[in-house]
Amino acid sequence: MSLTGTPFLYTTLVLSVVAVILPLVLWSRMRGPRPLRAVARILMLLFAQGTAVTLVFVLVNNQNNLYDNWADLLGTGNHVQEAADLGRDGTGGIAVKRLPRVRQTFRPADGPGMRAAGGVRVTQLRGRVSGVNAEVYVWLPPQYHDPAYRHKRFPVVELLPGYPGSAKAWFGSMRTHEQLLPLMRSGQVAPFILVAPRTNLLAGVDTGCANVPGQVNADSWLSVDVPKMVTDNFRAQPAPRGWAVAGYSAGAHCAVKLAVAHPGRYRAAVSMSGYNDPIGERSSLAAQTPALRAANNPYLLLRRAAAPPPVALYLSGESGDGYQAGEALASAAKAPTTVHVVFLPRSAGGHTMALWRPQVPASFRWLTLQMGQNRAGGQDGSLAGSTPRSPSNGGSTHAALASGSASRADAARRP
Repeated sequence: MSLTGTPFLYTTLVLSVVAVILPLVLWSRMRGPRPLRAVARILMLLFAQGTAVTLVFVLVNNQNNLYDNWADLLGTGNHVQEAADLGRDGTGGIAVKRLPRVRQTFRPADGPGMRAAGGVRVTQLRGRVSGVNAEVYVWLPPQYHDPAYRHKRFPVVELLPGYPGSAKAWFGSMRTHEQLLPLMRSGQVAPFILVAPRTNLLAGVDTGCANVPGQVNADSWLSVDVPKMVTDNFRAQPAPRGWAVAGYSAGAHCAVKLAVAHPGRYRAAVSMSGYNDPIGERSSLAAQTPALRAANNPYLLLRRAAAPPPVALYLSGESGDGYQAGEALASAAKAPTTVHVVFLPRSAGGHTMALWRPQVPASFRWLTLQMGQNRAGGQDGSLAGSTPRSPSNGGSTHAALASGSASRADAARRP
């Protein structure tokens, strides 16, 4: 029975109800020796507590898309077939553009939100460079199948979840495609192809989106194999002009790191409540050694770059949860790197989907401008470069907060 399926949820709900009824009906009707009755009553109480805890877990997991399946939950899943040393560029000397095109088989994805807004498709991808074998979810914009756009190539955004987290979360809990569909139809947001690859590749550990020879090549999976699959199977724009990456929490760290480390593969990155030092996620493989931490810290990558990378970064967060990391990147950035930092007051919510979900429209409007997808109305993508100067809007709605109109001064006043 699927961990995230409706049958398991209903089964858990029924068992929880039964667990409450059993003691009410049988408590005073128990027969036999006193020790046996005591044991039976204790077992009924444990059963009631166990089913209640399980039901809460299932509801939380379904709401936040933390674990896709039993293997993820139990820590038995492993999606790495090999992890060779691929060198500094993560290709192992392979001429990726010369690799033969591989046509993937896609099927409709299952789960909450997967059938909405035209539906999400999923494929099982065997990474020819990374050695990773995992699923990738793809959503196509409404214009993709419009005859008027049959010769158009579309920009792409890779979507990365937190840890633990499922790639499905961007379409389930975040409802990204549902929010963007009307904005794409009205022209407020460019018709992006949305791609959400699995990032939970090893049992019980966060890969940190890093290449760690002998363990995992998560960086190459995300920045080489997945883009190659997308361009092989869809009318996608070439990198880096037409490619961006976005994430929340641990996925936010990955998004910025990938863009800064590979400006030849990505034009922009969106980070929601991210961090720079991989130690921000203590189970991260990228935090194992000082050398790995430095190689996967976007702040240090910016400071030490021989030439500033031509990438645009959008970073949002509350004080102590993403905002300072964004300010650090802004202080280290030099043209042509641009950084847009959005301060979110504590009143906007905590480190949850409720904080990140309302930021989707604003961040994709920013991506539309930064990636040159919409020059109408005199808009020139000049949002990037500094924190907004308008007064704090701590009493505003989540959607308004996500637009980035809170001030740096307000951040200094809040702990």
